[in-house]
Amino acid sequence: MSPSIVAFLGYIVWMLALLALLASVRVLYTVTGKKAPNSFDPGGADVSPFSNRLCRAHANCYESFPIYGGLLLLAIATDTTAITDGLAYFLIGARVLQSVTHLVSTSNFAVQLRFAFFIAQFLIAIYWVLQFINM
Repeated sequence: MSPSIVAFLGYIVWMLALLALLASVRVLYTVTGKKAPNSFDPGGADVSPFSNRLCRAHANCYESFPIYGGLLLLAIATDTTAITDGLAYFLIGARVLQSVTHLVSTSNFAVQLRFAFFIAQFLIAIYWVLQFINM
């Protein structure tokens, strides 16, 4: 399996893992009677600061997926993974680290670190776009 396929699948698995964690938190709150199943705020702020960060980390993933997943899928579908393979693991690594940093802390340092992981993904995407244009 090429690094691009692994990264594409890894991105999906990461989104599913965040979704499973989010669902677990909400099921726990529902089963213990702390919240009604139909009363959750989509942003998670009504449960806990962690829940809010978890909702945002998950949303960051699906908001970015059309760009990063789209570029990986373009490479896979057009058999041009030579463009994306070299940085595919860095992309998924930066994506996971951005999410983990988001979940762990909102300190000034953590926000700056999270932004650095975002910028890494952004620059990889720009590089890939330029490579596709120049094919």
